[in-house]
Amino acid sequence: VQLQASGGGLAQPGDSLSLSCKLSGRVAVYTAMAWFRQTPGKEREYVAVINGGGDDIRYADSVKGRFTISRVNFRRTMALQMNNLKPEDTAVYYCAARAGGELRLGLHEYNYWGRGTQVTVSS
Repeated sequence: VQLQASGGGLAQPGDSLSLSCKLSGRVAVYTAMAWFRQTPGKEREYVAVINGGGDDIRYADSVKGRFTISRVNFRRTMALQMNNLKPEDTAVYYCAARAGGELRLGLHEYNYWGRGTQVTVSS
C-alpha cells in the first residue's frame, strides 16, 4: 500500500494551497483517510479526517472553516483545500489511510502513511 502526497509549498498569510494524496496497492477503496500535520518537537496532530463513503468528516478546531477535505473514490484520491492560511499552519503534512472505513481521529488508528509534504506560511 502506498500513499503519494503532492502539493504544498510556500504561501503568504491569507493565501490558499491544496494538497492531494493518491492511494494505491492492495487496500479497499472505501478506507477512511486523513490529513495530519507535524511541527518540530510536537506530536503529529490530525487536521481532517474523512470516512470511506465520504459522508462523515471531522476537522480540527484550528482549521475548521478554512480547510476542506474531500475524496474521489473511483480515482482513489483525497484532497485538502487550505484557505486563509496562517503562519501557525506551517508544518509537514501527511496523508494517512486505515484498514477500515470508519472515521477515526487518533494517529495510531491509521495503518498507512505517505511521505510528508512541507507547507510554509510566511510573509
